[in-house]
Amino acid sequence: MPEGRSFYITTPIFYPSDVPHIGHGYTEVAADVLARWHRQAGDDTWLLTGTDEHGQKMLRTATANDMGPREWADRLVRESWLPLLETLDIANDDFIRTTQERHERGVAAFVQRLFDTGFIEAGDYEGYYCVGCEEYKQTSELVSGTGRFEGQLVCAIHSIPVELLQERNYFFRMSEFQDRLLALYEERPDFVQPESARNEVMQFVRSGLSDLSISRSTFDWGVKVPWDERHIVYVWFDALLNYVTAIGYDGDEATFARRWPAVHLVGKDILRFHAVIWPAMLLAAGLDVPKQVFAHGWLLVGGEKMSKSKLTGIAPTQITDTFGSDAFRYYFLRAIPFGQDGSFSWEDLAARYQAELANGFGNLASRVLAMVGRYRDGVVPAATEAGESDLRIREVVRASAIEADLAIERMAPHDAVAAIWRIVDDLNLYLTQEEPWALAKRPEAAGRLDAVLATAAEGLRALAVLLSPVIPKACAKLWAALGAEPALGPLLQQPIRAAGDWGQLPAGTRVGTLEPLFPRIEQEALSA
Repeated sequence: MPEGRSFYITTPIFYPSDVPHIGHGYTEVAADVLARWHRQAGDDTWLLTGTDEHGQKMLRTATANDMGPREWADRLVRESWLPLLETLDIANDDFIRTTQERHERGVAAFVQRLFDTGFIEAGDYEGYYCVGCEEYKQTSELVSGTGRFEGQLVCAIHSIPVELLQERNYFFRMSEFQDRLLALYEERPDFVQPESARNEVMQFVRSGLSDLSISRSTFDWGVKVPWDERHIVYVWFDALLNYVTAIGYDGDEATFARRWPAVHLVGKDILRFHAVIWPAMLLAAGLDVPKQVFAHGWLLVGGEKMSKSKLTGIAPTQITDTFGSDAFRYYFLRAIPFGQDGSFSWEDLAARYQAELANGFGNLASRVLAMVGRYRDGVVPAATEAGESDLRIREVVRASAIEADLAIERMAPHDAVAAIWRIVDDLNLYLTQEEPWALAKRPEAAGRLDAVLATAAEGLRALAVLLSPVIPKACAKLWAALGAEPALGPLLQQPIRAAGDWGQLPAGTRVGTLEPLFPRIEQEALSA
């Protein structure tokens, strides 16, 4: 990717009616790692996240808690959703709430535009509605209830009864966009990814599109339809617009032109909203469609999708309180191929923490800095000799950095981490084979020891830069201990696409001591 190009990435905006679980954290971390990489590459980067606070589900939950919906939303955002970003070290540029005036103003302007151009008209609708999904359901999306819901039709996702609703609503003429959407998917194969998601969306659209009910009149918690205030805008139609209202739609044309279009990260359960309804809305309004819609997989616990209602939800703090935020970030991007479902287990997390983070990366950093301190009085030596093994490390660093950047470009952060980790593994092997502790005992091997220590220190420099989007806290500590800032500047200002260029850490750099980046976790804490 050419440096300086706009990279606007979004997460879904989450319903704040419940507390966050690690599925939400997974999405936030993936978007953050991609944004941090592009930001450090010099791209014009913007990361948006936020909360979706309108709709019947929010109203009912607030009422059940003896609060008004705005008061309830304020409390949840303050106590749960903003703290999630801090817990996981998310460096978002904006946080949008659908109750903000900038959003509600933009929604009203957008729907008025579609109404004025004839893409919205009145009609009657009857159908099965799932409050959990905030969506009308086809009968094919319903199953027979069991237990206390036996004899009722329930949503296949939420396992709760649907409601048969009949309303006089306003409809978006989405059926008119079937051919244009299919042409979009054909002309831009990367518009919906991964390929399995693209195939699903194309099959759905080929089966035929109906017009979409986009207003409700049975409750009033939402954005009022500007030409008929008896109605409010359907919560999904409202929520999707956050991606443009946050960057100046109907208010700041320069910022909007600078940022749009976006890359949307979504869970596969909300793929159709983003890959079908949303581009149809934009086409109707005469706006560019998104750059890409990428659907990641589900996190599974005990074989089931993460869900608070099914008691499979795990709070991110349950992980970070023991392992730290860096381990959370690393684990979910390392262990799960992005775009596929992945199973979470405490045993796998603990094993990877110990083997890969503590013993692999952390021990490597501590050993190298300790040996520079012990054998060269804390000063990185000049590598006057470069043997075959040294040159091989240089090539591994160069190739891994290029491969990682290409992986980020194709939305494969798991492959990027795997590519970078080859440097960790190869540097550990290099030290084992070169045995600097043995070289230090032989005065005649002083030149060789210099080369080994300089190579290892430069490898750590590259790792600190390349891994900083993934494990920012550990890399900041390593950068400080390397003493790199006086000569090279702050870590986050290092051009990440040049991280594989060899020879950036100057000879004569004075290193410091490094506490364990990933301390040993006692067995009692793991079993607590």
